[in-house]
Amino acid sequence: MKARELHRWDVTPEEARRIQEELRGRVELKDRLSERKSEKRKTKSEKRFDSIRRVAGADVAFDFRRGGTSQGRAIAGVIVYSFPEMHEIERAWAERPLEFPYVPGLLSFRELPALLAAIAKLRAEPDVIFCDAQGYAHPRRFGLACHLGVLLDRATVGCAKSRLIGQHKEPGRAAGSWAALMDAGETIGAAVRTRTGVKPIYVSPGHRVSLASAAELAMAVCDGYRIPMPTREADQFVEEVKRGKRKF
Repeated sequence: MKARELHRWDVTPEEARRIQEELRGRVELKDRLSERKSEKRKTKSEKRFDSIRRVAGADVAFDFRRGGTSQGRAIAGVIVYSFPEMHEIERAWAERPLEFPYVPGLLSFRELPALLAAIAKLRAEPDVIFCDAQGYAHPRRFGLACHLGVLLDRATVGCAKSRLIGQHKEPGRAAGSWAALMDAGETIGAAVRTRTGVKPIYVSPGHRVSLASAAELAMAVCDGYRIPMPTREADQFVEEVKRGKRKF
């Protein structure tokens, strides 16, 4: 998968904010999950996502163990699964030096160069990518999941462990319950209870997906844990690479 070159990466934080403001107009918050031709399925739920054949989870870890003047490195990993079976098809990783400083709200400029390099190695292209990051639930409505989706023109979903902005009511205790995440009078995401009785995760559209579908898809790739399987296993993958337990 090759990303579109819509901007430079060697930018200042001020320039990065301007890029976010410019590119957020490209974000699609309606379902365009795949370009594949759909086939008939047995259930209404399956029919809704019948064009999706593969999904992926993506995450990034950081390694600051190197000495000298190095700013550290970003280690990105992506794992592709069949959908809805959730059987692993392929995984890839890449590392890049950290060139952009840590600035809240601008994490995509720090993480995406490595993540795009990992995704470029994939032979099996996913229809939907789940990111361990925010999507539309972002101060400028352009979190990492939005940024990645626009660059790839691919459906993306943000599945964050914690809330960045916004307020919400407590969702029901049962798995699958969710409450709207609101900011400045706008629904920007959802607090989704992925497992009965545990605290919710924060799901928001990235690109080419509606909020309702983002929440439903997040539940569809859960396997009994709080964190959806794709992002949970991508997190484990990059940590293994970081510790040197994965050799390729």
